[in-house]
Amino acid sequence: MESNPLMPSLYVPPEDRYQRMEYRRCGRSGLQLPLISLGLWQNFGDDFPLNNSRAILRRAFDLGITHFDLANNYGPPYGSAEKNFGRVFEEDFRRYRDELVISTKAGWDMWPGPYGEFGSRKYLLASLDQSLLRMRLDYVDIFYSHRFDPDTPLEETVGALADAVRSGKARYVGISSYSPERTEEATRLLAQQGIHLLIHQPSYSMFNRWIEDRLLDVADREGVGVISFTALAQGLLTDKYLNGIPDDSRMRRGIAIEQEWLSDDLLARVRALNEIARGRGQTLAQMALAWVLRDPRVTSTLVGASSVAQLEQNVGALTNLTFDETEPQEIDRYAVESGIDLWRGSATS
Repeated sequence: MESNPLMPSLYVPPEDRYQRMEYRRCGRSGLQLPLISLGLWQNFGDDFPLNNSRAILRRAFDLGITHFDLANNYGPPYGSAEKNFGRVFEEDFRRYRDELVISTKAGWDMWPGPYGEFGSRKYLLASLDQSLLRMRLDYVDIFYSHRFDPDTPLEETVGALADAVRSGKARYVGISSYSPERTEEATRLLAQQGIHLLIHQPSYSMFNRWIEDRLLDVADREGVGVISFTALAQGLLTDKYLNGIPDDSRMRRGIAIEQEWLSDDLLARVRALNEIARGRGQTLAQMALAWVLRDPRVTSTLVGASSVAQLEQNVGALTNLTFDETEPQEIDRYAVESGIDLWRGSATS
């Protein structure tokens, strides 16, 4: 019988996959997360070949990455990242479901009308039901409020999160891009319902250091884990822009990155950081990932990947996570707040 080239081969991960990754406990909980988690924000929608997405997911699990992070509107189009993940999950990962941490989020725009975004109970729970159908799951491990809603009482938003746990559709709950004050409030309101806030997902990079001002302290005090995203500043903290703007870059395509960010001053700082990374035997991207993980209060950092090779290079950051006595001061000369944060509005509400 001839093989069907459209059908994926049987996936069997290596037995030593958990020796290839380091894990940290997530706040004051029993859950451990890999130091590097895989985010499906880009490169898992219908604009990206499914077999490439499948190869990245398989290789991630090969390397001990057990956490796959999604949101309802990841794509394009909206919902397609969850749909494509669901297909790969069904064909490759269902037998390993209890070894995986799968998360999704709701808060940004998903469908038209007044009930298709933000933090109402109606939107959050409807979105979770839709996400489970797309991903072919009975539950997610973490369900997030993706952004703070200034027009909905926080009691309603966190009440919906608590009910997601009580219904069995989520094992844990988290928040993303909440201010320190709102994080404290959400923690308190959830505790009143007997639910622990597991995790906060903020943007954080060498050029976006807002969480160092109180949020990390709040998370530590409340026993909340932190999983950062955009550690590479949408690609600015890589070698991609050292010699200009590539035609295939996010900046050229206008995807989640502003061209005015790439000023002469910022480019000079990127080049200086690149030299420090070379002295450490790392790429700039690897050093940037190691840098956000230098603080033990950061449980994990999310990376995206457009290829298996890029994923492997990012995971290579784990070979050198230590900084000597002089490197932090040298890095701090160039790693300064630069306003590179598309999510600041939510985090300051």
